[in-house]
Amino acid sequence: MNTNSIHVTRTPTILSPDQSRVLLRPFSPGDSERVGRIVERIMSLPEDEVGLLLKEILAEFSARHHDIRSLFLERFEQIREFVPADADVSEERRLLIGSYFLAEYSLESAALFNPSIVPHPDQTDMPPGALRFILSLRATGEGHISSITFRTGIIHADQRIEVFTPNGSLTEPRQIPNPRYEKALFGRKLFELGLHDEFTRRVMSRLGESFAQEELRAALQAEQFRLPDGMAPEDQEDSQGIWMLARSNYQVQFQPDQQISDRILFPVTPSQRNGIEDARFVCFRNDDGSHIYYATFTAYDGKIVVPELVETDDFLLFQFITLNGPAAENKGLAIFPRKIGGMYAMLSRQDNENIYLMFSDNVHFWNEYSVLLKPAFPWELVQLGNCGSPIETDAGWLVLSHGVGPMRKYCIGAFLLDRDDPSKVIGRLREPLLKPNQNEREGYVPNVVYTCGALVHDGVLIIPYGLADHATGFATVPLAEVLAAME
Repeated sequence: MNTNSIHVTRTPTILSPDQSRVLLRPFSPGDSERVGRIVERIMSLPEDEVGLLLKEILAEFSARHHDIRSLFLERFEQIREFVPADADVSEERRLLIGSYFLAEYSLESAALFNPSIVPHPDQTDMPPGALRFILSLRATGEGHISSITFRTGIIHADQRIEVFTPNGSLTEPRQIPNPRYEKALFGRKLFELGLHDEFTRRVMSRLGESFAQEELRAALQAEQFRLPDGMAPEDQEDSQGIWMLARSNYQVQFQPDQQISDRILFPVTPSQRNGIEDARFVCFRNDDGSHIYYATFTAYDGKIVVPELVETDDFLLFQFITLNGPAAENKGLAIFPRKIGGMYAMLSRQDNENIYLMFSDNVHFWNEYSVLLKPAFPWELVQLGNCGSPIETDAGWLVLSHGVGPMRKYCIGAFLLDRDDPSKVIGRLREPLLKPNQNEREGYVPNVVYTCGALVHDGVLIIPYGLADHATGFATVPLAEVLAAME
């Protein structure tokens, strides 16, 4: 049986970038001297003019942002050091100063693409045969900075896909202050990073079995002033590395009244400064039957790509975690939705050409890998990679793949792995399952269809996919037809 016997249905649902979806972000117009001059000019304004200016700003922007006054005051506190200590600053002036150091950022001004889809954790009040889902998407805005945004929707019993239109103000989560770390895990990560000399051992010896970020800061400062001449250059490098690891492992919290489609995971750490790209969410089943959502993603600082991990069980609290080990590199990591033989399993792309398989006893550490699949057909001869986490079926692990062929054309294919031993490839499509048609080939990057995760519902494979790195569409395919076409 060939792919001509597979009936792929493209749905009419298209998610296009919406430039009106804006987020308030800190704005820094220059160095500290310039900031000081701007604050000085605002401080010189008469109080009645301050009130009029603030009234105009609130009238223009309040409807676009939730609780904008709190955001203005929060930003003021971040630059309070530039205000004379003895100055009597009214609340209106504090609000006005804060407004000068914020700016709107359009999250989706360039693109909304590369989706992954998972079952919503709340399936209450759903009609028979329907499934509520969460869709993650890569939103790209000014400066080509990417973040993670969400949509919710329902797959109806007739396979109709409904995506709800977001109608609230975009919000970032609050970073949880002074997070705690497990000493054993933190120490293992330091060792993987090559930070295991005497300086690191002295710092870690000052800490308990679990410690807060402020305790780590105090330990680093104690070592900094331990000797009269301060730290040696190599110790300073180690200190920076330890602190960078701590900053890269953090938690953020949204408020329950913030709709999922209004929640934004924006780059925070230095490794992410140029984007959080291509999150592959998966609903992972723990050994005790409970579930947690993992997402591997690519952090990009403008030069280097680093795979990282985020986890959540409610899409309110998100924990960002570094991935360590020689196998945790490159793009396109995708976690299997459960352990296999007592081990975590993950697909990867170590060399930009082939798909690899990895196993680990700890989801944070990946040390060994082996080649699973190599390019074989004309449409994938340039590059082969996964298109999200494997999907468990009675026949085996169904994996969607992406292949790059002539003219850098990206297509979506599929292959099948043995359920008990996923190192065995037991089926593969010779032809693409989905390739860009004439209506999908134009965009930011032409001739590309790509997904970061699909799901099976009621015997139908639901594939959300990016269109030319610009927008997002949906396709449905009978699972039985896909499996029957495997060779």
